[in-house]
Parts: sequence; C-alpha cells; structure tokens
Amino acid sequence: MASKKKPTFSAVSSRSGGSLTPWLGIAFIVILLDQISKITITRTFVHGEEKHITSFFNLVLAYNKGAAFSFLSDQGGWQRYLFAGIAIAAVGFIIYLLRKHAGQRMFCWALALIMGGALGNLVDRVAYGHVIDFLDFYWRGVGHFPAFNIADTAITIGAFLFIIDELRRVNKH
Repeated sequence: MASKKKPTFSAVSSRSGGSLTPWLGIAFIVILLDQISKITITRTFVHGEEKHITSFFNLVLAYNKGAAFSFLSDQGGWQRYLFAGIAIAAVGFIIYLLRKHAGQRMFCWALALIMGGALGNLVDRVAYGHVIDFLDFYWRGVGHFPAFNIADTAITIGAFLFIIDELRRVNKH
C-alpha cells in the first residue's frame, strides 16, 4: 500500500503559482535597513547637524513632514495623515499585484522595493510625525539635492526597475 504525501504549507502562495515570501522578505529587509540607518543617524546627530563626507556628499539629520522634495511640508499637519493613507493604500495594492504576478521576477522586485520603502517611511510618519532624511548629495555651484533616506532609495530603484520591466514587456510585443 503506497503512502500518500500530505501537502505542507511552507510559504505564502499566490494564484499565479509563485510564492509571496521572497517579495515580502525583500520588503522586510528594506524596512530593516531603513529603520536601522534612521535610528543610527538620530542617535549620532542633532536635527540640522551636517557631517562632510566627500566633495559631493554629507550626512545630515533632516525631518520632512511632506512628501518627495518636501512637497506640502509647510502645511499644518494634515499631510501626515494623507501620506500615511496613501502609503497604506499603495501597500494594499502592491500586495494584490504581488499575489497576481508573483512569478514575474523584475516586476516583483520593483514592487517589493517600493513597498519596503513606503512602509519604512510610514513607520516614521506614524512614530514621529515626519520622515527622517539623512543622505545629502550636492554639486558645487549647483546646490543640494533634497536629503533622502534608504526608503526613498528603494522606492526610486523600484520605480526604475518597474520602467525597465515595462519597456522590456512592450518590446516583446
């Protein structure tokens, strides 16, 4: 008599046959790196303090109550809830897309990076009422690029991968 193997549940799976686990893991790593870097910078610097690193890069502790490039940062505080709500909605939609397309590697890398970055900045908004930024790049004679953080970097890389993935998909047809 042959024994039947019992199915085991080892990972969160999706309808497309791929597992969500690697993508959620990537998002978790982004959140972890982002939060560790922010904790380190806030314990090392006081608000507004700068440390010159190279001819084009400083570390600086900056607080951003707005969105990218400090958009709406000078408002009365309502923007905290708006951006938190947008992040929560985006994460919900990203999880839906990851479930639906879990087998599409570059697309899911892009989504996982964006989700990790959105959640990293959401943690700041909920905990502090602002996002902690500390990476300050600049060009002499041109000026400083707005300070940003690891979460912002992950979102940017994710957006770039999303564009590349879409261009590759369009070129196949």
